[in-house]
Amino acid sequence: MQLDSVRVLDLSRLLPGPYATQLLADAGAEVIKIEDTGSGDYARAMPPYTDSGVGAVFDAVNRGKKGVALDLKSEEGQEALYRLAEDADVLLESFRPEVVDRLGVDYDRLSEINEDLVYCSLTGYGQGGPMADSVGHDLNYVGRAGMLDLTREDETARPQVPGYTVADMAGGLFAAFGIVSALLTRELGSGGGEYIDVAMTDVVLSFSQAVVQPVFEGDQPRPGEGELNGGYPWYDVYECADGRYVTFAALEPQFFRAFCEAVDREDLIDAHMTDDDAEREALRAELTDLFGSRSRDEWMETLDGVEASVEPVYTLTEALDDEQVGTRDLIWDERRPRIGFPAQGTDVPRDRGRPVPKQGEHTEAVLREVGYDDDELDRLAGNGVIRRAE
Repeated sequence: MQLDSVRVLDLSRLLPGPYATQLLADAGAEVIKIEDTGSGDYARAMPPYTDSGVGAVFDAVNRGKKGVALDLKSEEGQEALYRLAEDADVLLESFRPEVVDRLGVDYDRLSEINEDLVYCSLTGYGQGGPMADSVGHDLNYVGRAGMLDLTREDETARPQVPGYTVADMAGGLFAAFGIVSALLTRELGSGGGEYIDVAMTDVVLSFSQAVVQPVFEGDQPRPGEGELNGGYPWYDVYECADGRYVTFAALEPQFFRAFCEAVDREDLIDAHMTDDDAEREALRAELTDLFGSRSRDEWMETLDGVEASVEPVYTLTEALDDEQVGTRDLIWDERRPRIGFPAQGTDVPRDRGRPVPKQGEHTEAVLREVGYDDDELDRLAGNGVIRRAE
């Protein structure tokens, strides 16, 4: 997993696109983050802030990138991007469809400059269809993808805003997957450059694989009734005596049996996987009372070593402090704590000490690599086409 020979031009902002290129950077790619010469990536100024005054979201997904500030609304700024694109392997952008055409950085134009360029567009609704030009954010995408409806306990309850931005992160992850797949295709000699259109709404909808089949058969999954979203009492969340919660996911009969035996309730074993609604609700009532009889941590002690598929519902603080997370080497803290690359392996890069770039920090160095001299850089800076490091 070494992408150190891959150069990525990142024109995206906020979270989804930068997360995609952060994954590539963590895998060793050289990522050049291209911002405008004004305010730059909006995430720089979004609260909460780190102790250095940078937005925490920006800090989380831009480590180790090179910062270049260009005015792509100017011909000279576009020309600078064209020069960078000549030797680039990847370009990722997250503008609305018509913006790249207006800026002259669309795939057709750049593929003429570099026919081997992998170009990825990451947007909410994709490049086609009636929603292509619509504005939106994560909550809009999970709403349109049907996910938000199924977060409800039942049809009378209000949809719950997910604790994480699912569409943003899923879209970024799939964009990174698409980019690496296209690079592999190119390197295997099966093609040259490639255009990739990733819509975050599409990615979230693809996550419905486990629950979507009834729709294809003319039925409609309802909140709290599906096998994996609350319909099974042996696959649900239960409140404990201290007001905290545990997850119970004993889908396999051996896990349910192990639980029942561990709590001296063998009388419940035969109710597992029942199709009878009354039996299910009776079992749910029994489990509700049972889990409510002890605190969350007491349950963890009781079931320690028992293969019952019962786990605590942690706060994010508890999750970060969990011993299991510690053994996975996921928290990188050489400069300040961050969530690192979420994979282990024999050849996974672990360059953790790289800071996030200041706006325009590497503008001059990067442009010199593509032939700009000091006089040209002075002229571009004087005309406001580039922004130098402060």
